[in-house]
Amino acid sequence: MDEKLEVVVVGAGPTGLACAIEAAKENLKALVIEKGCLVNSIFHYPTEMIFFTSRELLEIGNIPMPSISVKPNRAEALEYYRRVAEFFRLPIHFYERVMAVSGSDGRFQVLTQRDGGRRHGYETRKVILATGYYDLPNLLEIPGENLPKVSHYYTSPHPFFQQKVAVIGGANSAADAALDLCRHGVEVTLIHHERELGRNIKYWVRPDVENRIKEGSIRALFETVVREIGEDWIRVETKAGETWQLENDFVFALTGYHPDFDFIKSTGVTLDPETCRPVCNAQTLESNVPGIYLAGVIIAGYETNEIFIENGRFHGKQIIADIRKKA
Repeated sequence: MDEKLEVVVVGAGPTGLACAIEAAKENLKALVIEKGCLVNSIFHYPTEMIFFTSRELLEIGNIPMPSISVKPNRAEALEYYRRVAEFFRLPIHFYERVMAVSGSDGRFQVLTQRDGGRRHGYETRKVILATGYYDLPNLLEIPGENLPKVSHYYTSPHPFFQQKVAVIGGANSAADAALDLCRHGVEVTLIHHERELGRNIKYWVRPDVENRIKEGSIRALFETVVREIGEDWIRVETKAGETWQLENDFVFALTGYHPDFDFIKSTGVTLDPETCRPVCNAQTLESNVPGIYLAGVIIAGYETNEIFIENGRFHGKQIIADIRKKA
């Protein structure tokens, strides 16, 4: 083992950072290990994205978030979390993936691998898993999904100017992408398996996208699924069983994401076989494995719309309070 620690936090998203901040306040020797960059999920959000929530609900460590408007955008959030990490001098290892967690309470071994292939080991008393869910998309599992023209993440509209683009999904990500694309000269078809858009779409987005559909700027196919993706076409099927082929250049399959359940189970944490909710003490957030704590959206299993930055940011206080109490 390279280093002995009191707490290892897996994941440098807002929740993981909040956990590290609470550990620092209690003078616990902690390390955050992140497989990507700081707040990696937010970095991969659409470039012009505006948060659903207000700036004060994104704050961690009692550090105010400066923002031109009440609802900050992606760039402002990235700047804020960089400043917070610098202010608290949080020890973070970037581009280092946790491969395994073994051992027991008070003496865990955390094995990691960096992008270049080098492996490292850390010994720690406690482990906090705050790995989020944005890295693993819910796959369509249809022929052609692996073609280069298909993406499960949307960033910017410019490369798709005057192209035929299908957006699959009916939640916020799909609505935002469809609107952004149609306003930048893209021929957009929105495909959703339900009869209407999701109930949780942002209140200021819903009338916008519905009006664009009504006027024909966005073509919407409801109660429809994509069955196959080809080089320059997609094949769709309606709920009534009708199928036909559409000309297509690119596909954004924005069908949601899920936590890395395999990794969570590999640590010994038990998951509910139906919901994939991990066994977790609601007060302390300690899992069924003594010494391994869970923070953020992974607590909710498949129900990823239950926990956001707004409520996950408080998990650090619960966890560190329990660690300090047991110490």
